[in-house]
Amino acid sequence: MTPGLELFPAVSLRDDKFHDHCGVFGVYGHPEAAKLTYLGLYALQHRGQESAGIAVSDGQNLASHKAMGHVAEIFTEERLRALRGRAAIGHTRYSTAGDTDLKNAQPLSVSCQKGQVALAHNGNLVNAASIRRDLESRGDIFQTTSDTEVILHFFARSKHSGAPEALADALDRVTGAYSLVMLFKDSVFGIRDPRGFRPLSLGKLDGAYLLASESCAFDLIGAAFVRDVEPGEMVILNDRGVTSLRFAPPAPSAQCIFEHVYFSRPDSVVFSRSVQQSREMLGRLLAREQPADADLVVPVPDSGVAAGAGYAEESGLPLKLGLIRSHYVGRTFIEPSQAIRDYSVRLKLSPVRRLLEGQRVVLVDDSIIRGTTSRKIVSIVREAGAREVHLRVSCPPTISPCYYGVDTPTREELIASSHSVEEIRQYIGADSLGYLSLDGLRQAVGDSEGRYCFACYTANYPTAVQQPLITLRNRD
Repeated sequence: MTPGLELFPAVSLRDDKFHDHCGVFGVYGHPEAAKLTYLGLYALQHRGQESAGIAVSDGQNLASHKAMGHVAEIFTEERLRALRGRAAIGHTRYSTAGDTDLKNAQPLSVSCQKGQVALAHNGNLVNAASIRRDLESRGDIFQTTSDTEVILHFFARSKHSGAPEALADALDRVTGAYSLVMLFKDSVFGIRDPRGFRPLSLGKLDGAYLLASESCAFDLIGAAFVRDVEPGEMVILNDRGVTSLRFAPPAPSAQCIFEHVYFSRPDSVVFSRSVQQSREMLGRLLAREQPADADLVVPVPDSGVAAGAGYAEESGLPLKLGLIRSHYVGRTFIEPSQAIRDYSVRLKLSPVRRLLEGQRVVLVDDSIIRGTTSRKIVSIVREAGAREVHLRVSCPPTISPCYYGVDTPTREELIASSHSVEEIRQYIGADSLGYLSLDGLRQAVGDSEGRYCFACYTANYPTAVQQPLITLRNRD
């Protein structure tokens, strides 16, 4: 074993993956706004599984319900019937800034001199901690440990009486990633930060207008995708239709590349590009750059399937579903013993021995973060009888944490930040290991104009990074 690699112990039952902050959804002008929002959040459940909430407006007052857990667990038929109104917003959360606690579940709601407002946020504000300290020193009281709350404080403090002007004033004071949906008694706002870190799309259904983190939420309810909300754009949905305002000057684009590598569902269109198309191209270019003398290609489900298909097509090797993922592994709130932890991957992935026995296998996955899960998967494939295991990864080595709305380990926990490819190969136990190059990643998503953020692979951040509220989070 290479010295130092033993410092990466087995982790808890949480996936050894990056996790997106959340998914947001909004609707204006539909008599069953709450039910549409429920379905939209259901389609966005992959973006956050810790809590979910819906806020609605009946034209006069706002009402909301939120709880810990999955969307289907929280919103019963009875609960949805109680949320009446033609406008609603929703949120499904995976915490990156702030504790895992009901008080941080969104939408966040407040009443101020500008009226009632509810806010749901996808992203992370890199200057939220310093802002919060400053506001608290002036006497402001915070109800949550979420970075999102600072936007509401600035909105309420603004001297502008109009909601668009007050919101623009508030957003001028924050830095980082934010795709927002906001609910007022007579309108829904959709806002995307000037760099466009996180996605936000506009849709339409039976005269109603919709907002969603991903287009797959529109597909579920039969809505039409209209367009992306542009970076630095504020769209206002009300009885007059859609009004578009530019609230901030243009800034260099920094769309999150991990949306196409891992986060988004493959059936979504994100940043005006098919996620499935991007992932298949990731696999094709990976096969060109990192070929393997092997018998078959086995993708790691579910996120490695599209890249695995691309790798198989480009290499001419047969694609075999040699690993089967269980979708019925429940969440755990216990702290298991080390012996139980060692079975965590086996609970989720089962090998098909007939396909793997005696074969030289190319194992295709989307990323390696700590390396612990990859190590277990390689072991499972070997124990199922594979003669050789060649791991191929459809992105470059991940060397830097993200501060823009992604739950990432610290730099010290990222195995590629301090170990070579050969050292990582030895640790995970593969016969060979190959990553896609940064140039290959750019080519796969058609990034000829430098529109994406690659900070997790380069440590070159598009903004100054201050001490983020992510440090307040209780990590398991």
